[in-house]
Amino acid sequence: MKLTKKDISAKDGSGTVGLKPETPEDLWHAYNLLQTGDLVRCTTIRKVTKETSTGSTSSNKMRMMLTIEVKKVDFDVDSLQLRLSGTNQSENEHVRMGAHHTITLELGRAFSIEKVCWDQVFLDIIEEACHPERGAEIAAVVMQPGLAHLCMVTGSLTITKAKIEITIPKKRTGSTNHQKAINRFFGALYRAILQHIAFDKVKCILLASPGYVKDDFYKYVQVESARRDDRPYIENKSKFVLCKASSGHKHALEEVFSDPDIMSQITETKVAKEVGVLNKFMRMIDICPEKAFYGFKHVSKANEELAIESLMVTDELFRSSDIKTRKSYVSLVESVRENGGQVYILSSMHESGKQLQQVSGVAAILRYPLPDLDEESEDEESDNDESDHEKTEAELRAEPLADDLQN
Repeated sequence: MKLTKKDISAKDGSGTVGLKPETPEDLWHAYNLLQTGDLVRCTTIRKVTKETSTGSTSSNKMRMMLTIEVKKVDFDVDSLQLRLSGTNQSENEHVRMGAHHTITLELGRAFSIEKVCWDQVFLDIIEEACHPERGAEIAAVVMQPGLAHLCMVTGSLTITKAKIEITIPKKRTGSTNHQKAINRFFGALYRAILQHIAFDKVKCILLASPGYVKDDFYKYVQVESARRDDRPYIENKSKFVLCKASSGHKHALEEVFSDPDIMSQITETKVAKEVGVLNKFMRMIDICPEKAFYGFKHVSKANEELAIESLMVTDELFRSSDIKTRKSYVSLVESVRENGGQVYILSSMHESGKQLQQVSGVAAILRYPLPDLDEESEDEESDNDESDHEKTEAELRAEPLADDLQN
């Protein structure tokens, strides 16, 4: 992402930021920046109908600059398209004020976002997106005979770059059709990796499959790269990591990232750190539940005790249209950082983020046990139940009196 403008008030955080997306992940970052009520200014194409002097009409597509107040934001992870819909807020001879319009943000097209308040989480997203060393950290290939998915696993989302599907006939005595089909399959996958993977940017390339498919493909890569003198393969042999997966479907990546042996080989990547801390949290629930809490109420109380070592939050929570809800999570993140804790914002487009969403979307590992935290919450709940019970009894006592007054 290229930062073209940054004009934010130090007093109240209001202002405008100009951005230019350059990679598919930049569009994901833009999605996380946008909220209902933001003003987005961008060029777009609109069909304009004109009436000629003879009374006939003609329509042409025109590119124009519009400013819309965002009402809805949609991100399609498969097509990597970011669409905004809202009402026009700028004077334009072709589009009336208040008219509904949809804008698609595209790679290479600059746009600006105006917000009432740019909080710290928004600024962190911009910093991450504009960091020059960002990019895909892991390339992964999950395969089975005749099917393979080539994916780029970035810090924010998993992008399918290629799907290879070739029918593999069964082995038959005296027939070479099976081996020929396997060679075609491996050849197509070999070319796809060469085309889609920037070997100088990725830290490792995972080859995962059931059985020996991955081993056979890796042998094919070694022989073919030497025959063709493909330097990217030859110079990056050490980046290939072979691992087990149950199938060649994309969801098999979840199994790969849950393997501790694999994670130990890619510990320096952002994805590995997030998966590692989430796995640690899950283990902590079993072995020492007094040091692992989830849910906003429990985690906030732990933060008040300055006890949080690692905080995990899904990015989904920061996209809440309720300003009060967003502010509460932003305050929690800022407070944990000020108190020396580590904060991990997990992407909802990764399996780790989806797992965290199943336990409320916010969780924490504590520096020391807080066994009283659960008891306090139980006491509060019982107090609330008692007050509700008392209120119900009072209402019941008041009912006959109300009936007498009506009579």
